[in-house]
Amino acid sequence: MDEKTMVNDILAGVKSSLTAYQTAISETENMNLRQTFQDIRNCDENFQYELFKVAKSKGYYKPAQKVSVTEIDNVKSELQ
Repeated sequence: MDEKTMVNDILAGVKSSLTAYQTAISETENMNLRQTFQDIRNCDENFQYELFKVAKSKGYYKPAQKVSVTEIDNVKSELQ
């Protein structure tokens, strides 16, 4: 397996984990457990962002094109 595939697999796995942590956080009543999930989620988000920066710098990941302020405002108004 090449490096690009490994990096993209890890990014996909972390993204899935972040979704699972968010679900667990929203459904956890015990504040200690909730805080633990939040701490783990925060660490994973930081790890994901650092790996994203590496992937982007190596050309392994191409983010979506930037949108204009007008396009953002249009979406905001449609959702309100």
